[in-house]
Amino acid sequence: MRIHSLQHVNFEDLAFIAEWAETNDHSVTTSLLFQDEQYPQQEEYDCLIVLGGPMSVHEEKKYPWLASEKRFIENAIKNNKSIVGICLGAQLIAEVLGGTVTKNKEKEIGWFPVTLMDHDSAPSLLSSLPSTFYAFHWHGDTFSIPSNCIKLASNETCENQAFQYNDRLLALQFHLESTRESITALLQHCKNEMISGKYIQDEPTIKRACGSLPKVNAYMRSILEKLARNHDTSARVVM
Repeated sequence: MRIHSLQHVNFEDLAFIAEWAETNDHSVTTSLLFQDEQYPQQEEYDCLIVLGGPMSVHEEKKYPWLASEKRFIENAIKNNKSIVGICLGAQLIAEVLGGTVTKNKEKEIGWFPVTLMDHDSAPSLLSSLPSTFYAFHWHGDTFSIPSNCIKLASNETCENQAFQYNDRLLALQFHLESTRESITALLQHCKNEMISGKYIQDEPTIKRACGSLPKVNAYMRSILEKLARNHDTSARVVM
C-alpha cells in the first residue's frame, strides 16, 4: 500500500505510523504543506493520512495552503482513497464533508479516556478497540459529525471524538500514532497552550502516562491493518 501524508508543521509527523509502514513494507511519501510542497496525483497513492497541527481549519488567510488542502482531501474522498484524519486532520475532513468546526467547551491536553459508541450494524474501523480506552489528546477545537457519517467515540470533555465515512475513512480527534518523541516535540513547541484548565495535564503527568504508548500504538496498528486489508480486497476486485 502506498501511503501519503499531509504534514502541517515540522514537529507533528507520522510517528508510529511510519514505523508500522516500514515494518510492513508499505511505501511512504509526504507533502510538507508548511514548505509549500506539492500534492501527488490521485493515482500515485492508496492511503492518505492527514496529520495534526496547531492552526485552525478557518485560518486560510494565515495559512493559504489550507484551501488547496481541503480540495485535495475532497478529491481523495471522491476517489475512494483510504483516509485517516488525526486531530486537525479530522477537523479538516469534517469540514470537507459538510460538518462544522468550532471551539470545544474545554481544551483537552493529556491522557484522557475515550468511550466507543454502540453500533450493531455498520462495521467500525475501531471495532477491535476496547469499549473505553485512554488516548493522548491535544486540541482546543471540535467538529460536528457530518451527515452520512457514523459517530464512533465520545468523552466527557469532547462530545465528538471520532467518526467514520464508509469503510475507508476514519477521523480521530485524539492521537493513537503518538510516540515518546512526538509527544516530547509537542511539549516543546506548544508549551504556551499548557495553561491551567480542568482537562489540561502538566508535563510530568503527561510523561508518566507514556507507559501506555505500546497499547495505544497497538490500537493504531489494528486500524491500519484493517485499512490495508480493505485496500487489498478492493485491488483484487478491480483486477
